[in-house]
Amino acid sequence: MNRQELLAVIADENRVITENIDEKYQSDVLGRIKGNAGAVVLPVSTEEVSRILNYANEKGIKVTPRGAGTNLVGSTVPTEGGIVLDLSRMNRVLEIDTDTLSAVVEPGVILEDFQKQVEELGLFYPPDPGEKIATIGGNISTNAGGMRAVKYGVTRDYVLGLEVVLADGEVVNLGSKNIKDSSGLSLKNLIIGSEGTLAVITKCILKLVPKPETTISAVAAFPSLKDGIENVLRIIQQNANPTALEFVERKVLQLGEDYLGIRFPYENAEAYIILTFDGNENEVRENAEKVGRLVKEQGALDYLILEDEKTRNDVWKLRGVLVKAVEAISEQEPVDIVVPIDKTAEYIQYVNQLEKELSVQIVSFGHAGDGNVHLCVVKGNRTEEQWKREKHKVMSLIYKKAYELGGLTSGEHGIGLSKKEYFLAETKDENLNVMRRVKRAFDEHCILNNHIAYNI
Repeated sequence: MNRQELLAVIADENRVITENIDEKYQSDVLGRIKGNAGAVVLPVSTEEVSRILNYANEKGIKVTPRGAGTNLVGSTVPTEGGIVLDLSRMNRVLEIDTDTLSAVVEPGVILEDFQKQVEELGLFYPPDPGEKIATIGGNISTNAGGMRAVKYGVTRDYVLGLEVVLADGEVVNLGSKNIKDSSGLSLKNLIIGSEGTLAVITKCILKLVPKPETTISAVAAFPSLKDGIENVLRIIQQNANPTALEFVERKVLQLGEDYLGIRFPYENAEAYIILTFDGNENEVRENAEKVGRLVKEQGALDYLILEDEKTRNDVWKLRGVLVKAVEAISEQEPVDIVVPIDKTAEYIQYVNQLEKELSVQIVSFGHAGDGNVHLCVVKGNRTEEQWKREKHKVMSLIYKKAYELGGLTSGEHGIGLSKKEYFLAETKDENLNVMRRVKRAFDEHCILNNHIAYNI
């Protein structure tokens, strides 16, 4: 990579790195898929991003946009070399507008920092993916979901507008602060979830809502996962309006307990549903108690409203740490398949049976309210050769079953490199061809993250 040419574009030698590039820029958060960046550039403005992309487009240099690097599927791995475009220094909250309930932020703003800032003003940004130190730009690029999706929806539902830079350096504004928009094609929504393949996000207009008055959490304990999932459907049909509706099995919680050294409040069950309710205090309490009566009538072993703050925090810590708990004992392959919610129990039962048949540990948990199943396929003591072969077999089977049930490759992590094979195998050719034509329209020379997703 020609350092002098890059310095002519970004006149700051501290923000152009061409030697001794940090390993974090060569991979994602798991560090298992490796790339080989020729340079790392850290822009601080839309104008700099525009100049970088114009330069790269003219030279035919590949560009990999990157935020905090917390992705789990290899979306930020520069396998074709080129420039890693690190947007983490574009991290300003430019505006919080209490009149229009909106905010304008740069893509490098950290999710948890932004949420804290708006909540101090009595406002609320609902998207709640598991990784709180991810950037807003990264969340938008994968259409991140999280635990609150069952009530509030996903990131897409809170993006009003975007400023983006196309591959040739052109700056385009998509969407606005207006709530309604039937004014032509929704180009904004093409960018959301595109994993950096169409354009680079440089500003985000986000929708906010009033901060809920109160929040209550509860745990329902069941003799089996099937019983728990069946109750999820009943809870939704009862219009109890939970904010979060998570499932986890006892054998999985044990990993979290061992990792954190804390205990779950009810140990004598095979499966649990963890719930949160938020909103008006009286309504929230009424809904939480209504769910308790419902699940007990339907065979729940117990139902606990978590009045104690420490117990409540411990429960959500355990739910949030499960992937890290698995990683602490072994390498694992993360999966975030989504199936129709009435097929969740059937799918998990299949996974548990597969675990026995193939003698491979598969940890399962996830978002019961929207059918988003998280799996960790655990390497254990297998050699690299065994792991490669057996992992591929397991992954092929679990994706095949999901598709048979009407599911999809990813609910919130994206496709990246690790899911590309399975996505391409199951996506219809006519759909892929449309995606490829859209890619070409935004990025004629295919310099932006072209190594993932579409196989152009």
